[in-house]
Amino acid sequence: MKYLLGEMTREEARQCFKPETVFLIPVGSVEQHGPHLPLDTDAFDAMYACVEAAKRCSEPLPVVLPPVYYGVSMHHMHYMGTVTLMPETLIAVITDICESLVSHGARKIVVVNGHGGNTHALSCALQKLSYRHEDVLFVLENGGMSEKKRKELFKGRNDVHAGEYETSTSLYNRSALVQLDRAVDGRFSFPARCLEFSAEARAYYFPFMDAVSENGVLGDATKASAEKGREMWEAMINGLVELIEEIKRI
Repeated sequence: MKYLLGEMTREEARQCFKPETVFLIPVGSVEQHGPHLPLDTDAFDAMYACVEAAKRCSEPLPVVLPPVYYGVSMHHMHYMGTVTLMPETLIAVITDICESLVSHGARKIVVVNGHGGNTHALSCALQKLSYRHEDVLFVLENGGMSEKKRKELFKGRNDVHAGEYETSTSLYNRSALVQLDRAVDGRFSFPARCLEFSAEARAYYFPFMDAVSENGVLGDATKASAEKGREMWEAMINGLVELIEEIKRI
């Protein structure tokens, strides 16, 4: 059975739009990832997770949509190459995609988010959709299915952008695009510990990246390894498979 919607004909797609089918929408971003990682890291990772998870699922396989490449990346706009959507634009895009799927008969939709800056917009979109369509399950997978493994492998403070974690996962499946000789240690430089991303008791604010990091990186990318990336990917993919299989049983 095919699982990539973009590679199906309309008749093949017709066979997939059944109430029990889970539809996966990968969402990422195109934004700076330090001096050593490609701009499309988040979009690639979201799609990779969906594809690899789909391969491991039982029948009926989930259907993976083409990725939404662009996200809310305004905080990276001081760095060259970043392309951003406004939050309301992403809300509209996700809403329209989901409405299209629902109109064809989809009843189980999972948005797989690869970029933290998208979280609030995606949550808003799915919340409104859930109230509009009471018979449809809308789910946001935002990394929570593998957070335990992430904390086990990556212990550096504020390792949230182009640091050890993202560099390791990229070394595992995109090593040719990782310029490891340019990797740096990105330290949180804002003078308020309660606003650090790793703080146990924290408040939220929305700074530009260059206000909290001297080099556009948060985390020590020099400590990255492909082996840690492999372990992390296994946890992320298995976690997504577990989520999909549970949703199928609802």
